[in-house]
Amino acid sequence: MSLPERWFEPRLSAGLLPLVPLAGLFGALSGVRRELFRRGWCEVRRMRVPVVVVGNLIVGGAGKTPLTLWLVNELARRGRRPGIVSRGYGGRATRPLSVSLDADPALVGDEPLLLARRSRVPVWVGRDRAAAASALLQAHPEVDMLVCDDGLQHYGLARDFEIAVFDARGAGNGWLLPAGPLREPLGRLRQLDAVIFNGIRHQEVAPWAAATPSFDMALLPGRFRKLGSAGEETCAAADLKGQRLFALAGIGHPPRFFQTLSELGLDFERRPFPDHHRFTAADFSVPHGGILLLTEKDAVKCPPTLATEAWVLPVEAEISLELVELILEKIRGR
Repeated sequence: MSLPERWFEPRLSAGLLPLVPLAGLFGALSGVRRELFRRGWCEVRRMRVPVVVVGNLIVGGAGKTPLTLWLVNELARRGRRPGIVSRGYGGRATRPLSVSLDADPALVGDEPLLLARRSRVPVWVGRDRAAAASALLQAHPEVDMLVCDDGLQHYGLARDFEIAVFDARGAGNGWLLPAGPLREPLGRLRQLDAVIFNGIRHQEVAPWAAATPSFDMALLPGRFRKLGSAGEETCAAADLKGQRLFALAGIGHPPRFFQTLSELGLDFERRPFPDHHRFTAADFSVPHGGILLLTEKDAVKCPPTLATEAWVLPVEAEISLELVELILEKIRGR
């Protein structure tokens, strides 16, 4: 069993006990770091527009990208002109960089490229989120609001609204890195503006968020889109039944994708990969007549001329519109 798999067991396993002192040290250092920014001893840059940060307290994916897409779409419907800032994890870019629709995911990262293609709003990446945000606003003066994807622990960028996302795994064993999956203590939830539960409300997490507005999020699958068809050729899950299917997932929690496919009534072979995996031709190899099933995030890393027939499953976030109203009320006047 890998270390991340041990993190998400219900309790601290014996094999993780040697890491407990390091978890204590990590917690102390992260607390000192947070306090340095809070007291102004480390630079915090405030943008000319409101900033909404979407992140999580655990390592790995929990549903931040679908939430970010939902947010920018809903904000745009209300007359706002949002832009997106991201770390560009998995990409090589070190300085602030605009993400074009045909950008190389190896340079800008897979999630920012997906965000750019799906949202059609300005997307910039950079290790320094504040520098990326400043560059985006300089290039796009029409932008009047920023959504920062996965920037909860990047305190150098001032924020007006903070959101944390949890999936059905909750906080795992509840321990900080490296003994558990937590980047920050669960007590941080009391300081946030909203907590999103992607799936069930985990019993170990919910009490810590009792005083924070919380919302349930569902990820609804759409129709499969054939890779390379520019979205023009689609099919329902029923059309794929009886085929020899191979599900490939290089996301934060591949079992979530596999569970969705199973709930759609499909039988398939599972091929999990690490998050942000850089695929090779061998990864896409299937027996003659086999069909690949992909997440949208993985699809942006696939060559459009992939020899194997492949279908991509898009998902849409469904959340109460009260979240958008809460955000707009909090930033009113900025």
